[in-house]
Amino acid sequence: MTPRGLILAAPRSGSGKTTITLGLLAALRRRGVAVRAGKSGPDYIDPAFHAAATGTAGANLDTWAMPPAVLGAVAHAAFADADFVVIESAMGLFDGVQAEANRTGASADLVRLFSLPVLLILDVSGQSQSAAAVARGFATHDSGVRVAGIVLNQVASARHRLGVEQALAPLGIPVLGCLMRDAKLSLPERHLGLVQASEHGNLEAHLTRLADAIEAQCDVDGILGLAEQWRLPPTTHHSKPPGQRIALAQDRAFTFLYPHLLRAWRAAGAEILPFSPLANEAPPAQADICWLPGGYPELHAPALAAAGNFVAGLAHFAQTRPVHGECGGFMVLGQTLEDAHGARHPMAGLLGHHTSFAKRRLHLGYREATLLSDGPLGRRGTVWRGHEFHYASQVETSPDAAFATLIDGQGAQLGPAGGQRGYVSGTFFHAIASQDPAP
Repeated sequence: MTPRGLILAAPRSGSGKTTITLGLLAALRRRGVAVRAGKSGPDYIDPAFHAAATGTAGANLDTWAMPPAVLGAVAHAAFADADFVVIESAMGLFDGVQAEANRTGASADLVRLFSLPVLLILDVSGQSQSAAAVARGFATHDSGVRVAGIVLNQVASARHRLGVEQALAPLGIPVLGCLMRDAKLSLPERHLGLVQASEHGNLEAHLTRLADAIEAQCDVDGILGLAEQWRLPPTTHHSKPPGQRIALAQDRAFTFLYPHLLRAWRAAGAEILPFSPLANEAPPAQADICWLPGGYPELHAPALAAAGNFVAGLAHFAQTRPVHGECGGFMVLGQTLEDAHGARHPMAGLLGHHTSFAKRRLHLGYREATLLSDGPLGRRGTVWRGHEFHYASQVETSPDAAFATLIDGQGAQLGPAGGQRGYVSGTFFHAIASQDPAP
């Protein structure tokens, strides 16, 4: 089966892409369409909402971090059984980094690579006829990118709508929806973006509300009619899991694991053994590696500090088998975690660093990591690309050997990062894809 699809994009962040994507996904699922969702770029919060709206895990598609073979493999694995695929853009449609063609991380790369049309979301708050100039610019900026339809968001009144639509008419691009301003359609946010899907008070009711709004205010049949068949490249790429039996921390403190990695590990025959540090569970004894993904440990620091069975079990595990932590997992592997109020909480103590939220500073951007020793992500010298997104800072010098050397998406050297001690390793860096050919 070759699915049909489109990319839902906007001129900038904050235009309502996630709200409209979730409403469209929920409306299509309600109609019985086998719909799947993807996210352009490294965002790991939106895909959890996509999964709730579709009932199936989606995928991140990142042209900077993923070599073409990996990108094709991820798309095949996530969407091969779909009738319809909606890809939500990150930031603005053309926003990326300076890099070789179609490796910039911009959503426009995916449009060219997969020959998908664009449904452009225009937040028209604070403007009227000027929206046509924005739409014209996006429609003509790149001949390889086709804007096939428009949905207006944050429309104030029928008069406002009429003014915008009249200005857009000469462009010949159909307006397939006009969402009126409605604060009830927004999702709650906090410092790393949206509150996680698992923490939403009544997500099903909210998805129903979004689906109702899309059905009432958008031409869903017209949007379906825009879609084109994906041009999915053939691929023979296979990812190697970090172990055969992976103890994976999974609870409200540990939630940020890219769906494509979990899917690839399982496809390669790995067994996933979930456990909950917040429930004071130790890593399963039969596992041959323990993985602590990212999340919000700062919100649960007292509970993690009091989880004696988890800490003791993790220490015992680490005597003989690898333990790896990413971002939040890395913080938990350190000596202490200082919360936003300045209180210090003891952590697992398996690495020597201390982290703090007391003085928040945003660390954000693409990262390319070269491993400095053999470990869960591969042999020394293996190159991975990924992403860093956190407000925590390392506040004391660690005696541990560095885990990797980093450069950012512009090629600037960031130096050594992370920590490695015995079987334990960790880093703030979220790994997305190895740049080395699969064995």
